[in-house]
Amino acid sequence: MMKPQHNSRSAAETDCRRQPEGRLKGVNHTIGKELLYVGLDVHAQTVSIAIAGSSGEVRNYGSVSSSLGTLEKTMCRIRKAHPGAELRVCYEAGPTGFVMARRFAQLGVDCTVVAPSLIPNRSGDRVKTDPRDAVKLARLHRAGELTGVHVPDATDEAMRDLCRARTDAVQDLRRGRAQLKAFLLRNGYRYSGKSAWTEAHRRYLRELVLPHAAQRVVLEDSLRAITTAEERIARLEEQMEVLLESWPMKPVAEALMGLRGFQTVSAMVLVSELGGAWRFSHPRQLMSYLGLVPTENTSGGRRRQGAISKAGNSHARWLLIEAAHHYRLSPKISKELSRRQEHLSTEIKDCSWKAQTRLHHRMMKLYARGKRPNKVIVAVARELVGFVWAIFRLMEPEMNQRERPAAAL
Repeated sequence: MMKPQHNSRSAAETDCRRQPEGRLKGVNHTIGKELLYVGLDVHAQTVSIAIAGSSGEVRNYGSVSSSLGTLEKTMCRIRKAHPGAELRVCYEAGPTGFVMARRFAQLGVDCTVVAPSLIPNRSGDRVKTDPRDAVKLARLHRAGELTGVHVPDATDEAMRDLCRARTDAVQDLRRGRAQLKAFLLRNGYRYSGKSAWTEAHRRYLRELVLPHAAQRVVLEDSLRAITTAEERIARLEEQMEVLLESWPMKPVAEALMGLRGFQTVSAMVLVSELGGAWRFSHPRQLMSYLGLVPTENTSGGRRRQGAISKAGNSHARWLLIEAAHHYRLSPKISKELSRRQEHLSTEIKDCSWKAQTRLHHRMMKLYARGKRPNKVIVAVARELVGFVWAIFRLMEPEMNQRERPAAAL
């Protein structure tokens, strides 16, 4: 298992900082400094390492343990073997997360987390091993053909884990209810009430008397699982509201709550998934990141567009599609929305009202043209992304001011 990040400097970190090196990403490096490209093929227990100089063949360095302490010592040995060289490390995004990238950033090592789906592949290459993958990463990194992903802040990632745990609990609840309903339907029991999972429906389930003891066990176990899932959701939502108060991204989440269709949970989920969405220079980039843009097959004079790409963050895309349903209603500042907008700036309130009027008009226009409901909702969700991006951009100056004191410490 990887070791947690160290609060105090380790011996390896001290040795690394003594070596001449470039600073963090985005800082100008010394002209003429030798560049050393290091490719890491990371797995749960081991890491295969390959090294490529500014020119020449790529060589395999070997395999080491995936613990952070071992990797720090290995990077220091590589630096000592190449005095004055600047390391450019890369590895694929995957189940090992971003702990390694954050540790390299603390050591002042330029590290890129690569998007696996965007790595160029040769069709005739049928041999895949860990050393070959590391060599391939180092070679492509030197050629500049790799695309890096956004490395979230540790606090944002922790909040994202909490939000995803709440989503998992909701899915468990939905699955348990569906299984119980299917079980009763198989045995000839149909609820004749108007709405399911109301107090009347729960009394109906409690009063059922099934003929066989095994069926009674299944019914009781299903009801217990549903109750447990409901309690888990309530517990996680309560913790989300508590931790929101100390989250640095709280102002952004509150600004998103000024839009129709976003309350505390949905705003926290979207902010935790997107992070600093102001890093996108245009809303179309954010739409593409969320997989809400249509696929396209254009050749010659023929242009064909298909379904949305569904690339990128599926969790955030699902949330935006759910929020788009709210814009079927006529534009209105309800009591709840007015309360959420109480402490927001005039620019954010104007953006929220513009979103209501534009998206409602867009939805009604598409329905009048006879478009299918699912296509209408996706189209509205895609335009909603533009307003979400605008909210992030409006909050960028305030968030930069909040970050300056922390960066100076």
